[in-house]
Amino acid sequence: MSVNIQLEWTPNPSTLKYVVDRRLVSSGAVSITSMQAAEEKSPLALKLMGIKGVTAVMVGSNFVTVTKGDEGEWDELNDAVMATLDEHLGAGLPVVNEEAIAAARTQAAGAGGSVEARIQEILDAEIRPAVAQDGGDITLDRFEEGIVYLHMKGSCAGCPSSTATLKMGIETRLRELVPEVSEVVSV
Repeated sequence: MSVNIQLEWTPNPSTLKYVVDRRLVSSGAVSITSMQAAEEKSPLALKLMGIKGVTAVMVGSNFVTVTKGDEGEWDELNDAVMATLDEHLGAGLPVVNEEAIAAARTQAAGAGGSVEARIQEILDAEIRPAVAQDGGDITLDRFEEGIVYLHMKGSCAGCPSSTATLKMGIETRLRELVPEVSEVVSV
């Protein structure tokens, strides 16, 4: 089956976004930063992490972001990533292990209180869709003593403008809607 893959640049020069013409995950996004996590969560990410220079992969609803380390050069990496995506998706192979992802989401959801639930609601409804357009994702780690701890993933991780996005965008919005929030930090 033929796959349409479109390459998009992100604000992070170390990350590229590959948009595909099919749904890859049922909801949210899956961020992979190690071979062990790839083995557990995503056969596609496992293949991509095997490409020399790839340090992280995030699988979103209809896109994959790939982050390169110091070893990688985009000219070489891009060709290998495109070929891997085309081969894997074209063969109709599984993209993620939905059971492992569902278990992780259930565990994370059980840890929160009502303030965390409101924060999560705002992240899901407003913030995550906006950062997904740039090939990133932001997930809630925890809310503790007025501080929201967030994980920056995909193109958001290490992006030069992520601090401004975090402080001027996300923190401002969360403080408007959730008075218990005093600060937002990245973990």
